[in-house]
Amino acid sequence: MTRPGGTVITPAVLREWPLPGVEGGKESHGRALVVGGSVQNPGALILAAEASLRAGAGKSQVVAPDPVAVPIGVAVPEALVQGGPVAGSGDLAPGASGFVAELCPEAEAVLIGPGLLDPAGAADLVAACVPHVSSVLVLDALGLAWVTPDPSRVRDFAGRCVLSPNLAELALVLGEDADAVEADQAGATLRLAAATGAVVTSGGTTTWIATPEGALWRAEDGGPGLGVSGSGDVKAGIVLGLCARGADPAQAAVWGAYLHGAIGGRLASRYGPYGYLSRELPAEIPQALLEVAR
Repeated sequence: MTRPGGTVITPAVLREWPLPGVEGGKESHGRALVVGGSVQNPGALILAAEASLRAGAGKSQVVAPDPVAVPIGVAVPEALVQGGPVAGSGDLAPGASGFVAELCPEAEAVLIGPGLLDPAGAADLVAACVPHVSSVLVLDALGLAWVTPDPSRVRDFAGRCVLSPNLAELALVLGEDADAVEADQAGATLRLAAATGAVVTSGGTTTWIATPEGALWRAEDGGPGLGVSGSGDVKAGIVLGLCARGADPAQAAVWGAYLHGAIGGRLASRYGPYGYLSRELPAEIPQALLEVAR
């Protein structure tokens, strides 16, 4: 059993912690940069990029493997998509860091990890890119492979980093038994936040969010339908978009966890608890944001 504790995230909690406004033109809403993907899995970038825009980012930019850059640009016509070199695994290669360096200075938040398939290559890609990130850094999926050998690596991003592991990734980065982590998700999330100096938002039936200082929240509205391929990419994209528009990492993670569950609930009421697709999630984000504001 996951231990009790933490603040339950409700609309009332969120209304007392309002997001930065999105008045003005697109330049005032912030730029979100998504880095990663593979020839085999370009959809993760599409989901994350669209979610960032639906969450309020003014612009979305993507660095993807060159063979899939044009299809991604067609799928998300609002985004600027830069094709980069491809590793033997099909992943975006570390040589793409030059394009990341060009785009990072104008990005308010950078997400690295969606769609990568090779852990070793993912760690090399993150290592090549992070020196160029001077804004908020969000690491998701195999982007966390860079953190696993040495969680203290993220401390250079203290106050401007969000880690978004699922339960298996949470156990792997901590070097702990997966069953033990699942039994105490709150404690594991707090331990990773303390070890890295980053905000951590874990994935499971209950989502736990922890800060390095020991603050803890939980979101319980996800439902089983969110346990589907691509769902985590949407969640990471929401967090990215909220950071891009000016939310601090903890606020973005807390709001992101609630919104992810809320949009799952909206689709479950329409289709049933299972069977809706991750591609259907991003379009629900604006309405879920509006409902919190009511």
